[in-house]
Amino acid sequence: MYRCRQVVSQCSSTIKSNLGHGRQRYAGESTTKRFGSDHGYSKTPAIKPPTLNEMPTPKGSWATEHSRQQSKYNMHLAAGLGFTAFTLFVGYQSGSFYLNYGPDVKNTKVSVLSHEQVRERAAAAAASAVVAEESDPEVLAAGVEETAPVEAVVVEDASPEAAEEVAPPVVEEVTPVAVPDAEAVAEPSRDQTGPSDQSEVAPSVVAIVGDLPVHIPYLLIGAGTSSFAAFRAIKSRDPKAKVLVIGEENHLPYMRPPLSKELWFSDDPEVSNKLKFKQWNGKERSLFFEQDEFYCSPVELVAKDNGGVSVVRGHRVVKLDIVGRKAELDDGRSITYDKCLIATGGKPKSLPSLSSAPENVQDHVTLFRNIDDFRRLESISRQVKSITIIGGGFLGSELACALGRRAKTSGLEVLQVFPEDGNMGKVLPKYLSQWTTEKVKGEGVQVLPRTHVEGATMDDDKVVLTLQDGQKIKTDHVVVAVGLDANTDLAVASGLEIDPTFGGYRVNAELEARSNVWVAGDAACFYDIKLGRRRVEHHDHAVVSGRLVGENMTGAGKPYWHQSMFWSDLGPHVGYEAIGIVDSSLETMAVFAKSTAADTPKAVVEATGEGVRSETENAATEQSSMKESNKLHAPVQGEHYGKGIVFYTRNDVVVGMVLWNVFNKIPVARRILKEGLTTDKLAEAAKLFDLHE
Repeated sequence: MYRCRQVVSQCSSTIKSNLGHGRQRYAGESTTKRFGSDHGYSKTPAIKPPTLNEMPTPKGSWATEHSRQQSKYNMHLAAGLGFTAFTLFVGYQSGSFYLNYGPDVKNTKVSVLSHEQVRERAAAAAASAVVAEESDPEVLAAGVEETAPVEAVVVEDASPEAAEEVAPPVVEEVTPVAVPDAEAVAEPSRDQTGPSDQSEVAPSVVAIVGDLPVHIPYLLIGAGTSSFAAFRAIKSRDPKAKVLVIGEENHLPYMRPPLSKELWFSDDPEVSNKLKFKQWNGKERSLFFEQDEFYCSPVELVAKDNGGVSVVRGHRVVKLDIVGRKAELDDGRSITYDKCLIATGGKPKSLPSLSSAPENVQDHVTLFRNIDDFRRLESISRQVKSITIIGGGFLGSELACALGRRAKTSGLEVLQVFPEDGNMGKVLPKYLSQWTTEKVKGEGVQVLPRTHVEGATMDDDKVVLTLQDGQKIKTDHVVVAVGLDANTDLAVASGLEIDPTFGGYRVNAELEARSNVWVAGDAACFYDIKLGRRRVEHHDHAVVSGRLVGENMTGAGKPYWHQSMFWSDLGPHVGYEAIGIVDSSLETMAVFAKSTAADTPKAVVEATGEGVRSETENAATEQSSMKESNKLHAPVQGEHYGKGIVFYTRNDVVVGMVLWNVFNKIPVARRILKEGLTTDKLAEAAKLFDLHE
């Protein structure tokens, strides 16, 4: 009202007179003067508009008034909410109504039936079914539907006695599982990127199906070196992690290099059973990475508060549901996971002439790869008179030297057949390959280079191999060592990409093939920032890539930039280490020097105490003094290649190196590759290896 009066007071005199006229008229003012007649209104004094001084004084600004009204509203709202809360509390306490929070997890008891209880109840159920059959002719005529077997019977109730009143269906086999509380069977936590539609594990359901958990945070497919390195990295970053490893072999994780090296030089006749070998320094070591006590069973893994590692042996994963994060096994069982590693390694190649040969021929052929192959070949080598090895690469040359050593004392005839000009002809330059072949012959091996097998038949329990030049070889047993193919059986069923050039699963810089699925070891095809896309089949790569994947599975997000190395020993006195792309088709430059007794695989193991040389190389430093070495020169006929460095170049840039009887210098070679050294600086680079130390 006050505001209205202010507006009126500011109007013109005409407007104010009109407004005043209206007020006067309804107040009884005479209108005779205006209309010329008296219309009956009483004559009263005119109402004058009030002056500004007559206006009431406001009590504050509009903001102050609004604040006052808002305070009243807030007080009324708080009073209403308080009254509502009080009403609900009184009603709940008096029992007028109750609130349902779901099942009481803490007070819920889970009773798990033992084998005896299940068998008793199964018998009682069967007896009841028989009685019902005999008493009801219709049921007898129709037959009773057979009840499907179940893995376990779980009864949820507040009292143990109630569990005795429930009759289970017919059960063939049950694995009792001890569940200490509901938290042990609750669904493990998932990260924010996990699927929201994943079904939860109810507190009253045991998280075990048969002898497998229904869910695992970390699933590793393959039980080789990469998986071992991965779960060791996982446990170091997440000490309470629960890791499940599924492997096709019936063995715990073990190292493969000794299968073609040290194990063959053991004098223990029980070496194939003990699987322990003496390193070149005489120290005995087990083939397995960890003792049996390190691992736990899958059933125990679920209830372990501090986590652990469990290995399922003799099974393989046949399909991955990437979106649902579920793995299906070859026996029909399935398991869900949070993070998954594929480390399936490789499968040994065969020759078309042997794979298509009659079955009786294939019974005398070994594709050498694992422990079972070693045991078989070790036993055969003690019984037969001749063994032929097909392949002149790392594995074939190592086995040839190992069996040749045994031939010197047992009279065993060892032959080696390959299409290259010399041993490891695809890796070493021709002059060094030929020199190496002479060393292999010195071990008692009959080497047949520049030929290959075109056919195989049987004749009087002997395999007859027909060579390219028409020559025929009679032998008791054939060992095939011609390389590996990446084991990518999961690719088609799981929708994973395979590299068309190198094989293996294509992965990104973090070795991830798809979301929450990583690949490591022989099966991974990764991008090398210096050398391009590659696939590597060596122990050091398996260790380092597996370790990096384990870290990335726990959130590290590291790229794979490691330049892996590999090594090969032709016995305790000749060995080499290599890094990068070592291909004999590339241009090479080398420097050699006379070797000493310290320049052998045996000497380096004695000095370091470690037979796995990738471990000693990773522990070595990059520091080397600049000492004068022989100048780079073309190989000389008859030169003694005691020790030296071979540089492999592409477009005048070093892309690979072979360290011949030079040890603990791989970090130096790795640095040279990283810097992209050009050929005009090789003379200075050679000085870093201290060949004349």
